[in-house]
Amino acid sequence: MAIEPLSPAQLAAYLARIGVFAPVAADLPTLDAIVRAHVQAIPFENIDVQLGRSLTIDPAAAFAKLVGARRGGWCYEHNGVLGAALSAIGFDVLRMSAGVMRQARGDECMGSHLCLLVQCDGPKLVDAGFGSWLGAPVPLEPGRWMHDPLPVSLGRTDDAMWRVSVSLGPTAMSYDFVDQPADEDQLSALCHWQASDPASVFVQNLTVQRRLAGSYLMLRGKVLTVVGAHGEERRELGSARELVSILHDLFLIDVPEAADLWPAIEARHEALFGAQAAPTT
Repeated sequence: MAIEPLSPAQLAAYLARIGVFAPVAADLPTLDAIVRAHVQAIPFENIDVQLGRSLTIDPAAAFAKLVGARRGGWCYEHNGVLGAALSAIGFDVLRMSAGVMRQARGDECMGSHLCLLVQCDGPKLVDAGFGSWLGAPVPLEPGRWMHDPLPVSLGRTDDAMWRVSVSLGPTAMSYDFVDQPADEDQLSALCHWQASDPASVFVQNLTVQRRLAGSYLMLRGKVLTVVGAHGEERRELGSARELVSILHDLFLIDVPEAADLWPAIEARHEALFGAQAAPTT
């Protein structure tokens, strides 16, 4: 898919959405500022999947949702809009297919993630849609970086793919990719599968995630986790009303219909944890 740049009016609306008001140019300070602002202003969330709504990889539809409706979204939406915005500014942007946790799931997971390669003082991996885990552009070279409060690493797999990993406590999430144009049909097929198949973790679980300066927020089902410099704090939400309030106050999205998900969220929590309470630290 050739990236269709945002129009000047759309770019202005996007920059206002993420709170970037300084002049922008195709340079590294702009790229860094936009990525950092994006992941703090627009959360990663799968509420539409939970509500049974159909989703596509169309960047225009993603723009209407993330910017027009002031919602969050998942990788196909975040990086679809971000790629179009960066292209409008003048960056050379490449959409790439990736496979989340490919080391466990195999090549059939390729297309389960969309990420971007941006040419700016050398190639940079840019990704606002991997659960908000990456907080800044990453040089396309082996290394480790701290995207406070989460460590990020990039290296090579045994079969010469790139693998980016992010650690959250004892858990590490990763995806593999090659720096080549995305297979758009593959992305579309995996987008549909992840949005509709009962085996998809996005169908099974509510997930909402957002970065702040130096901290990280994650709502997984009814468990809210806040990660900061001093570790993790967790607590369970107690009602549909509290869910809607948390989405508004912490994740900056107004989705009152999310209250309808509460019975399924409670049932899923009971199936996973039984009477066990969420641990606190």
